[in-house]
Amino acid sequence: MESSSGGSNIPKIMVFRPTYEEFKDFNKYIHYMESQGAHKAGLAKVIPPKEWIPRKGGYDDIDVMIPAPISQAVNGCQGLYQQYNIQRKPLHVLEFKELAESDKYKTPRHRDYEELERKYWKNITFNQPIYGADVSGSLYDDDQNIWNIRELGSILDCVNEEYGIKIEGVNTAYLYFGMWKTTFAWHTEDLALSSLNYLHFGAPKSWYAIPPEHGKRLERLAAGFFPQSAQTCQAFLRHKMTLISPMMLKKYSIPFDKITQE
Repeated sequence: MESSSGGSNIPKIMVFRPTYEEFKDFNKYIHYMESQGAHKAGLAKVIPPKEWIPRKGGYDDIDVMIPAPISQAVNGCQGLYQQYNIQRKPLHVLEFKELAESDKYKTPRHRDYEELERKYWKNITFNQPIYGADVSGSLYDDDQNIWNIRELGSILDCVNEEYGIKIEGVNTAYLYFGMWKTTFAWHTEDLALSSLNYLHFGAPKSWYAIPPEHGKRLERLAAGFFPQSAQTCQAFLRHKMTLISPMMLKKYSIPFDKITQE
């Protein structure tokens, strides 16, 4: 197998298309994916069956406030950047949508994802995008019991049910409202757990992933490039501020893969 960084035997991001029957049992399907080696790339993509509808009423009338939207300021150059999040006043989702589609913030014209990716890295320090991140809540129908992020039937549900412990965004659902260039910096998931992201509506979302077995190499590379951050906190990547471009990853032979979620 070839990875984006050109090395051999690097696990690729796998794509799964379960039937509705297979999709019904979340834990069983995750077990199947891992039996195929899906976890080795650090990320896998699941395309749900057409019969599965998480929200029957559609998405035209979402009544959600984004209590703490953030402007994402990015400093740096030549593939190495740091991101600073500046909190803004609350926004309704419909106001956010209007902003995201406005001339100032909308996605530039592009032929394909490759061209869009080039435009992203070229313009990363310009025109701070606004991100509606970490909004407690869910858009799933209450009676949807298949792959409902609020109740996946995983061991994390027991932490809440048996001990009454809620860890926001870990065993509760979070919503994220993005626009062109909003970014989640390089990081390992909280508590080194897996996470599940479902794209309900809107424009596609692109991901980079480094196989977990090479994660320490990325951490060492980042520590070398950002010595002050590393000195202050060894686990500074968990602060979700560090952006390293694929060009730099290739230069330093850090294997990675990428995929776009639609």
